[in-house]
Amino acid sequence: MPPSADALAGRGHLFDLRAYEHYNQATNPLDCGRFRDKMEFQRVLDDISDEGRSLPLSRLYMLSDLRREELELFAERWPAVSAARRRYVIGTLVDIAEANFTVDFNSIFRLGLVDEDAQVRAHAVDGLWEDRSHDLVDSLLDLLSSDPSIIVRAAAAAGLGRFVLMAELEELEDELGHNVLQGLRNVIEDTNEALEPRRRAVEAISYSGQVDVSALIEEAYGHPAEKMRVSAIFSMGRSADPSWGSIVIRELGSPNTEMRFEAARSCGELELREAVPTLIGMIAASDREVQQAAISALGKIGGREARRALRLCCESEDEIIATAGGDALSELELTASLFEAFLDDEEV
Repeated sequence: MPPSADALAGRGHLFDLRAYEHYNQATNPLDCGRFRDKMEFQRVLDDISDEGRSLPLSRLYMLSDLRREELELFAERWPAVSAARRRYVIGTLVDIAEANFTVDFNSIFRLGLVDEDAQVRAHAVDGLWEDRSHDLVDSLLDLLSSDPSIIVRAAAAAGLGRFVLMAELEELEDELGHNVLQGLRNVIEDTNEALEPRRRAVEAISYSGQVDVSALIEEAYGHPAEKMRVSAIFSMGRSADPSWGSIVIRELGSPNTEMRFEAARSCGELELREAVPTLIGMIAASDREVQQAAISALGKIGGREARRALRLCCESEDEIIATAGGDALSELELTASLFEAFLDDEEV
């Protein structure tokens, strides 16, 4: 017997039933999840089950905001779908959710957490990236500590990062916060654990201001595996501790592209003014991701020199540079206006 809708959805998931009180046939794919009849939903499930049929995005949008009875029907049909098809469906739903904040596939992602296929479970964890429901913590901790798949344990470690931040902001019960930190520490300190879960655990725990976290980041930076050192640079930026500044700036000159990318990103997170000249030089980088990370960092750091460089980016004939420069300049100006408003409030 499939699990109940309540069990699949979790206490934190809300079903929006009001949208169904007045049924209208959807003409926009974005509305497909809100307006559908039973026969239409059955056809979607048939399309998913039949690998000979194509699955246009408009059909998958129909899986948004499932009602209780729809979720139970989906759960009945889902195990009979091939693993390859399940991976495709869940992965595509993750992509849709990242691109469009109006959809809600969380009930399906919750179902995916207990799927027998590791890639489906990992995709499901990724899909729940905005789910801040406290009841999700235990599920992620269970996956982190006992899932047989490295990719799932790594995804669970990364997914716990937002709960570390919530604990830091006192938005999570003390016991839950303690459990999250302890679970991540257990993985970091387990030398028999694979590299990927351990490095993702370091990144997740770096949101915490507890005194031992700096030592964990420092140890990760001294690790022989370069992937772990890259995670350490990422974690330095996430920690919001400017004492890491000299190390982060030094890694802007790393021969490793991934390291330069994370160093540029962390310079922005730490608002390192002394990094601005080097970041401006990186706008000419051959690697697009490094280039865009440098531009984004300039928008976070601000200052006259950074603003001038971003204005030049906006005038570039290179559309990617111009777009990135415009986005960064908008962020810089928004931050400046918010700061000015704050000062005005302080003076009142």
